[in-house]
Amino acid sequence: MKITFPDGNSKEFPNGTSSLDIAKSISKGLAEDVLVAEVNGKLVDLVKPISEDSSVKFYKFGDDEGRKVYWHTTSHIMAQAIEELFPGAKFGVGPPIENGFYYDVDSEHKFLEDDLKKIEDKMLEIAKRDLKTVREELKHDDAVAYFKSKRVDPYKVEILEDIAKNEEYVSLYHQGGFTDLCRGPHMPTTAKLKNVKLLSVSGSYWRGDSDRQQLQRIYGISFPKKKELDDHLYLLEEAKKRDHRKLGKELELFMFHEYSPGAPFWLPNGMVIFKELEKYWRDIHDNNGYNEINTPIMVKDKLFEQSGHLEHYKEHMFRIDDGDETYYLKPMNCPEATLVYSSKMRSYKDLPLRLSEIGRLHRNELRGALGGMFRVRQITMDDAHIFCTPEQIQQEITGVMGLIKKFYALFGLEPRFCLSTRPDNAMGSKEVWDNAEAALAAALKANDLKYDVNEKDGAFYGPKIDVNIKDALNRDWQIATIQLDYNLPERFDLTYEGSDGQKHRPVMVHRAIFGSFERFIGMIIEHFAGNFPLWLSPYQVAVLPITDNQMEYAKVVFDKFKAAGFRTEFDSRSEKIGYKIRDWETKKVPYMIVLGDKEMQAGNITVRAHKKGDLGKFELDAFIKNLTEEKDSKKIN
Repeated sequence: MKITFPDGNSKEFPNGTSSLDIAKSISKGLAEDVLVAEVNGKLVDLVKPISEDSSVKFYKFGDDEGRKVYWHTTSHIMAQAIEELFPGAKFGVGPPIENGFYYDVDSEHKFLEDDLKKIEDKMLEIAKRDLKTVREELKHDDAVAYFKSKRVDPYKVEILEDIAKNEEYVSLYHQGGFTDLCRGPHMPTTAKLKNVKLLSVSGSYWRGDSDRQQLQRIYGISFPKKKELDDHLYLLEEAKKRDHRKLGKELELFMFHEYSPGAPFWLPNGMVIFKELEKYWRDIHDNNGYNEINTPIMVKDKLFEQSGHLEHYKEHMFRIDDGDETYYLKPMNCPEATLVYSSKMRSYKDLPLRLSEIGRLHRNELRGALGGMFRVRQITMDDAHIFCTPEQIQQEITGVMGLIKKFYALFGLEPRFCLSTRPDNAMGSKEVWDNAEAALAAALKANDLKYDVNEKDGAFYGPKIDVNIKDALNRDWQIATIQLDYNLPERFDLTYEGSDGQKHRPVMVHRAIFGSFERFIGMIIEHFAGNFPLWLSPYQVAVLPITDNQMEYAKVVFDKFKAAGFRTEFDSRSEKIGYKIRDWETKKVPYMIVLGDKEMQAGNITVRAHKKGDLGKFELDAFIKNLTEEKDSKKIN
C-alpha cells in the first residue's frame, strides 16, 4: 500500500502496517515523540493497522491534536489510579480541556489536597508499568451489558442509553485492569506519561443538572518534560496574582453583590476604564462610517419568535409576564437592528448600512457557571450590524478585520482567525450555510490570513469568524467575532431596491470588536496585571509633597496636570514620603511626582514610574508634553 505524507512524498508499506511502525521506519526520534496519527483525515490510535493507500500525518505534544490525546490518556490513568486507591469509585466523563484534563468521580471518599499527591504517585507508578492501551469495539447492546454486569458503572450505562443510543458500535479502551467507555484515540502506552500535577477538586453535577448526583471533579495537567510542567505551574501562580476578581477588588474597579448575581457594580475607577474604551470605540466607528443606535432592553416575545431565538436560545433568556403580554430581556441586539433597518425603504445607494450599538444584554447563565467578569448575566456588548449587498460582503468583512487588527494592536495582542461552521441546531437550509461559509473563507483568503476551521461551532443563524488572542500568560481568549447571516434578513423580509428597480435581499453581518465590556476588561486586567497603559489607568498621576512646606508648590503642579487633562490625585496626607510611595505603588498609578524643597526652589519635579522607580528630575512643562504624547498615542509601557 502507498502511504503519502504531508510534504507530498510517498512510500510503499506492507498492508496492515501501523502508523507507529511507519513512524519507526522514518526515525527513532519520531516514533518516541509521536502521540497520535491522522489517517485519511481521521485521528486514530498509532497501533491501528492501515490496510489501504492512505495519507498519514503525525502529531506530537507540540500540536493541539497531540496534546489533547496526551491529556485524554492521562485522565484515564488518573481514573485507574483513583480506582486502585479508592475501590468502589464510579466515573462520569474525563475529557481533555484547553489546559489539561479532568475526571468527574462518584466516590464516598471526599478528596482532599493530600489525596491528590497520593493519586499523582499512583499515576506515575501506573505509567512505569508500561500498560498498553487496547481499543475494543462492541455492539451497543453488548457494551450496555458490560457496564451493567461485568464492570458495573451506571454513568457509562446512561451515556450508552442516552447520548450514544443511536450508535451501532461503541469503543472501549483497556489498560491493564482498567476499562473505560471512550471514542479515543489514545497514546499507545501509559509509559508516555512522564510528569503530572493534579491541581484542584471542585463539585460538579452529573450532566450539569443540579437535580442530579453531585460528583467530585479533579483537574490536572501533564507534560512529557519536567521543565514544561514547571513553566506551566509558574504561569498558574502568576495567574492567581493577576486574577481580575482579586485585582478588581484591590484597585476598586468593580464589585458583585448577592442581590444581583452575575451583574457587576462598576465602581468609579472601573468606570474610567469602561468610558475610555467606550470613547475609543466610538471614535473608530465614527471614523469608519458607522451610525450608532440604541434599542430597547425589554421586547415582546413575538420579535424573538420571528427571529428564531425562542426556538434556539430560549433557555438562556429572561422572561417577563405582564398581564396577557409576554416580554423578554434581549439576549442579543440583532433582531432589533433588523427593525431599525426596515423602518424605512432602503435603496442599494444606502448600502452598506453600518449600525453600531453599545447594548445592554441579559442572558440566563446558571448560577454555578457565573465567574467574575468572565461569565455574567448582564452584558454590555460592543456590537454592530452591517446590511450590505452580496457583492459588498468581502469589502465589509475586510473592513471589520482591519478594525479588529488596529484595536488589538493597542494592547500588544496579535489576532488569530478561525472559521466556525454550521452547528447541529442550525437555522436555515444547508445551501444557504454553504454559501455563507464560502463567503467568509473567501474573505479570509483575500486578506492572506491563515485560519483554522472549527467545525459545528457557528451561531445558530450563521457561520462566523472567531478571533482569538494570546495574553501575557500565553492563554487563549476568543474575543471578537464576525458572523455572516442570510437567515434573519429572510425571516424579517428585509429588502432594498436595486439599481434595476427590483426588490433584493440584503446580507447581514454581525460583528463585535472586543465582545462584551465585562469580559474584555476582565481579560486586560489579567493581561496587564492591573498595570494599565497611561490612557486607560484610573489614576494617571499622583502628586506627592514630602512635607507641608511644599503644599503650595504641589498645588500649582497638581493644577497644571489637571489642566492638561490628566486624571491626577493630590496626596496631602501627613505621612512619610516612603509610605505614600508604597501606597501609590499598590494602586498602580503610572507616575508619581515627588516634590521636596529642592524641586520647589528649582521649579522642577522628580518623577517616579510604577515598577521602575526614580526617573530623575524634569522641567514640568516638558514632562507634561511628553506625558501627553504617551497618553494620546495610547502607548503601551
